[in-house]
Amino acid sequence: MYPIVRKEKLADQIILMDVKAPLVARKCLPGQFIIAKTDELGERIPLTICDYDREAGTVTIVVQTIGAGTLRMMDLNEGDELMDFVGPLGCASELCEEENLEETKQKKIVFIAGGLGIAPVYPQVKWLHEHGVDVDVIMGCRNKDLLFYIDEMKAVAKNVYVATDDGSYGFHGNGCAQLEALYNDGVRYDHCVAIGPMIMMKYVCLLTKKLEIPTIVSMNPIMVDGTGMCGACRLMVGGQVKFACVDGPEFDGHLVDFDQAIARQAQYKTAEGRAKLAYEEGDTHHGGCGHCGGDE
Repeated sequence: MYPIVRKEKLADQIILMDVKAPLVARKCLPGQFIIAKTDELGERIPLTICDYDREAGTVTIVVQTIGAGTLRMMDLNEGDELMDFVGPLGCASELCEEENLEETKQKKIVFIAGGLGIAPVYPQVKWLHEHGVDVDVIMGCRNKDLLFYIDEMKAVAKNVYVATDDGSYGFHGNGCAQLEALYNDGVRYDHCVAIGPMIMMKYVCLLTKKLEIPTIVSMNPIMVDGTGMCGACRLMVGGQVKFACVDGPEFDGHLVDFDQAIARQAQYKTAEGRAKLAYEEGDTHHGGCGHCGGDE
């Protein structure tokens, strides 16, 4: 069992939890995720690692109420325990690899975090800051009440730009519009990382492709099972079949077929849709190792 040692409300229907999981804390890196389960009746929920403390043996996760599984998790309090807390899963961010550090230091990097995407952006920015790389961050939400981690992000980023769709805080517009406004003001970037809802990442990539900024996206919004077995996170990247939970979650955003991924995510929500996808996709429907049929 994995005790919850801290629970904090970040925004409406969004909470932070520190979970005691020493083995996960010892191994995890920015960009990876875990799968949590509240109890025998709970669902297996993939959640991004927002932070970790190796000395304390804790892992920080951010949970937003979406369905019954996350609602059960939201009802837990400090001192309660999670039945399962499996990880770290997925591949770590390439930017947060020490062998690439000198190359990374030569780049001017911007992160664009949309909504709950703030959670997976933070550990990457924090790691880079600790290794002498200062980056800019654009944080976007529908309104100011959904914003969180602003002070934490300002502590580790060079510049933080906050954008809200309704103009209730910071720049009036979304993160994509904020990036375009910075570009029009003469700010130039060599590399972009966009994490958030799929539709947001799609439009960021359309813009950065026009601006010729290489862009990485995290496809964690399409995960269900988190191990490559269910086929939910199947997507096309550069014409090849990939599975976000085992091949990613990060991919070259300019190679991701977002229209196919968005349509597939909607279709996967019904039993009939899942059966149709399984039939159409055949041997490449399930991930397994993440490479079955991927190069065919």
